[in-house]
Amino acid sequence: MPKNLVIVESPAKAKTIEKFLGKDYKVESSFGHISDLPSKELGVDVDGDFEPKYRVSKDKRDVVKKLKELAKKAEMVWLASDEDREGEAIAWHLAEALGLDKEKTKRIVFHEITKSAINRAIENPRSIDYNLVDAQQARRVLDRIVGYELSPVLWRKVKGGLSAGRVQSVSVRLIVEREREIQNFNPTASYRVDAEFTSQEGKSFRAKLPKNFGSEEEALDFLEANKEAWYQVSDLQKKPAKKSPAAPFTTSTLQQEASRKLGFSVSRTMSNAQRLYEAGLITYMRTDSVNLSEEARRGAESEIISAYGSEYSNPRNYKGKAKGAQEAHEAIRPTNFANHTVNVERDQARLYGLIWKRAIASQMSDAKLERTNLRIKINASKKVDEQFTANGEIITFDGFLKVYLEGTDDEHAEQEGILPHLETGEKLNNNYITATQRFTRPPSRYTEASLVKQLEELGIGRPSTYAPTISTIQNRNYIEKGSHEGEERGYQQIVLQDGAMKTKNLSEKVGSNKGKLVPTDTGMIVTDFLVNHFENILDYNFTARVEESFDDIAEGKEDWRAMMKDFYKGFHPQVEDVQENAERESGERILGTDPKSGRQVSVRLGKFGPMVQVGTVDDEEKPKFASLSPDQQLSSITFEEAMDLFKLPKSLGHYKDDEVEVNNGRFGPYVRFGKKFVSLPKGVDPLSVDLDEAIVYIKEKEKADAPIYTYQGLEVTKGKGRFGPFIKWNNMFINVNKKYDWDNLSEEDIVTLIEDKIQKEKDKLIHVWEDEGIRVEKARWGRHNVIKGKQKVELAKTVDVSEMTLEEAKAILEKNAPKKKTRKKATSKKK
Repeated sequence: MPKNLVIVESPAKAKTIEKFLGKDYKVESSFGHISDLPSKELGVDVDGDFEPKYRVSKDKRDVVKKLKELAKKAEMVWLASDEDREGEAIAWHLAEALGLDKEKTKRIVFHEITKSAINRAIENPRSIDYNLVDAQQARRVLDRIVGYELSPVLWRKVKGGLSAGRVQSVSVRLIVEREREIQNFNPTASYRVDAEFTSQEGKSFRAKLPKNFGSEEEALDFLEANKEAWYQVSDLQKKPAKKSPAAPFTTSTLQQEASRKLGFSVSRTMSNAQRLYEAGLITYMRTDSVNLSEEARRGAESEIISAYGSEYSNPRNYKGKAKGAQEAHEAIRPTNFANHTVNVERDQARLYGLIWKRAIASQMSDAKLERTNLRIKINASKKVDEQFTANGEIITFDGFLKVYLEGTDDEHAEQEGILPHLETGEKLNNNYITATQRFTRPPSRYTEASLVKQLEELGIGRPSTYAPTISTIQNRNYIEKGSHEGEERGYQQIVLQDGAMKTKNLSEKVGSNKGKLVPTDTGMIVTDFLVNHFENILDYNFTARVEESFDDIAEGKEDWRAMMKDFYKGFHPQVEDVQENAERESGERILGTDPKSGRQVSVRLGKFGPMVQVGTVDDEEKPKFASLSPDQQLSSITFEEAMDLFKLPKSLGHYKDDEVEVNNGRFGPYVRFGKKFVSLPKGVDPLSVDLDEAIVYIKEKEKADAPIYTYQGLEVTKGKGRFGPFIKWNNMFINVNKKYDWDNLSEEDIVTLIEDKIQKEKDKLIHVWEDEGIRVEKARWGRHNVIKGKQKVELAKTVDVSEMTLEEAKAILEKNAPKKKTRKKATSKKK
């Protein structure tokens, strides 16, 4: 047994660190937190001093047992979990659960997994920072109390299975309020005037009028005045300017930029960043800091001079604006600037490239520009006060732009172009002038990236909370990613060309929410209820103040138990009052009266989701119910749309002796033909579909499902599912990635896809006992499954299956076999 035991929280991190340490060190993983609050009780002494009742997780008992045995044999135990509050808490839980001797225990931290960083950490150990531990405990306990006490209120007053949380509920509130701003927005029209001119050298460029006209009449008057006008450059100003690079990435700016440039969700960004960090390729990825170490700045400077020349180098420091920046002492950067690219999985490689470019650009010279501002006088028989303007810029030295330019969330931002060489007084030829009807735009819906930005600006949450918060509110069905492509809106464009005017009727798509965060009916109703009854908990300032308190606790300025007591003495009585006295909230809207029965028609949130109800519980006849379709909302559905739902399912007739009907399903409208289901194209109203149209969709589906090849005597078919295009062979679904031409798969492509899948399935197998029908195979995230028929048991990461016997596999299956339900015998009571 080596003299030193090093404990980290992930196997990947352990594997990387083990490469840098000698034979005297053994590196083991705790697989994250080993202790937490119990799942089926509050687990906090709210009547006392708020002592948490931590328990070693069931799936971590074997880990703890193994680490205890190794710790007893080691001369020194090094706790090397991450340097943030969560990492400090993991180190503390390990010290407590393993019963470590303080004299034989050292805490080490590092913000990059490189040999020099690990050696420095070992040379400079410290003890556990209990202020950081207390800050993590405060967050965990407060969030447990809020969730544990608010959620049952929602079950009783809104709908079963709901949950609330301090940060998650505030995040949903932001999205709900933005959606209502959009719903209440009334666009106003105006006319924007643009023109194209040609210089004396024959170079064309565009200019615009700085003001819009409020009506068509004003726009027409302006164009009329320009019919016989001539134009000249009245003012020309050229000014030197510069652009400076953005600071290196923090957690939130990385999440935002990866969304803009790579299309990554927040969780996808953090997952790939975690793997890059554990592989020793980037520094720690949960950080508020924009600072780079002196060593990093020197490394960047050397690489910039080597790759681009000394004129491109400009070492600089950045100062962060984030309140309570405490997670790490450096921004996110590569551990070695000489590595422009890395040989890893595609997503990781793309994210690494983004991190490298941003970090290296931050140490490069400013870009030098020449900005031109141009004014164009209108010389007309009728005096025209307005002048056209144009702005352009020329890059005279690219500087950091050679590598990187920061993205923007503004979908409608205009880029400045390059203007031709012009002189003051120069006469210009006008090619055309357009007056285009434009409408004011509502606020943009949040994307994951812009939500993170807003939360950070409000001081809500911290780097480690953004990804899990966004995942939670989506998994709870409070918000969803929009899929609506938008609707056509007509607008006018009046064109003046060669002295003649003509009007064009054009159209544009508006109201698209595709890929944006949209609140569900459940999210809106829960938010309304919580704001009405717990306004202080959902108050943005309150949530930000709580984060500041956590920061103060981390710095030893505030006692966490005192904070808990102060919060709970006002919160708990409020919960009890709402539980007892608040009215139920279902988001009910009364839409009108059913003309056939005279009964009330309303919409509300029901047990299984949003629904229409005809009748009330007080009627003699039972109410009728119909579920809303996925693209309908309680707040906007009309009476006619609601009544139409009762017309489904609708029988259309027969085709090939099977009944054909249309209906709405969980994933949208569909045609059912016998036992086959055919999804209707987006935007098709199921009530408008007749039998002939349905048959067209059925035939298209039959054609798509027809075999495209035969491999080893078995048919190959193709299709598209929730996770993209696939081929199906021998009851095996095989994903077809983008490197293949989906519409024109060759025989070679099909054979390659099938054989690769067969090999992949073989590689997954660890053990096969064919006579018993039992197998052990690899699963996701380094886990393994024991499988027999339809029974599948997922094992913890810590279980070593390499030497598993048939008897052990049988015991696992037997232990986890589903319990058979036994029916109680009816007993008759004696009278």
